[in-house]
Amino acid sequence: MRLLFLGDIVGKTARTSLAENLSNIKKKLSIEFVLVNAENATSGVGLSATHAKLLFDAGVNCISLGDHAFDQNEMINFAERENRIIRPINYAKSAPGSGFRIFNLGVKKILILQVLGQVFMKKPFSDPFEAIETYLKKYTLNSNVDAIIIDFHAEATSEKNALALHLDGRVSVIAGTHTHIPTADTRILPNGTAYQTDLGMCGDYLSVIGMEKTEPIRRFITGMSKERFRPADGEATLSGIIVDINDNGLANKVSPFRYKGHLNQIGME
Repeated sequence: MRLLFLGDIVGKTARTSLAENLSNIKKKLSIEFVLVNAENATSGVGLSATHAKLLFDAGVNCISLGDHAFDQNEMINFAERENRIIRPINYAKSAPGSGFRIFNLGVKKILILQVLGQVFMKKPFSDPFEAIETYLKKYTLNSNVDAIIIDFHAEATSEKNALALHLDGRVSVIAGTHTHIPTADTRILPNGTAYQTDLGMCGDYLSVIGMEKTEPIRRFITGMSKERFRPADGEATLSGIIVDINDNGLANKVSPFRYKGHLNQIGME
């Protein structure tokens, strides 16, 4: 199985690029399943139902959210109805929707999970290690699922490293989202799990983590805000990883993916 896992979609320019290019990317690279994080897809804060539908129409199989899961109020009801959207498993117990889904790809079953980190996060989310273990007691590779993919939406690189090494060999892929900057540590861990600390974002990289640069720079210099952040509107780079998963559920190959925009150093070859 070949998976494309894209990092945080930020604003209109990223939505447009994905809608215009995903079909060709999937065909050219023989992508069988597409997972995207889209918690910043609508004006940089949350995801609307309309934009979720646009991503699904473009060919996305599953959308993960994050700490901004319900910044768009309509997602509260939409997440209950749309089983291709997941929010973190360690979000509030009363949160709508689900933090995991099982997808059927032919005869194969793919478990997708999302979990939030605790370190440097603004809200006191519950322990991601314990939350993941709860699910891994129910679902195991080569038993009742054929692949397990984890979106670890977290700030601290150390926390992401620790969880990845803790889960090595028990999941197919664990990749970080949230920081919007791609890390250079794409690799397969010793026991067969594909890993990258952060996938980066799908957005305009001539920006401050996806936001038009003027206001963030002003705040760093003066300590004062003048206006709201807004997503940068230059050409987006689609950023993530491509993973080939063996019949045993572990990774055979993983590579960074960059397409178009200012970060297009790794193309479609």
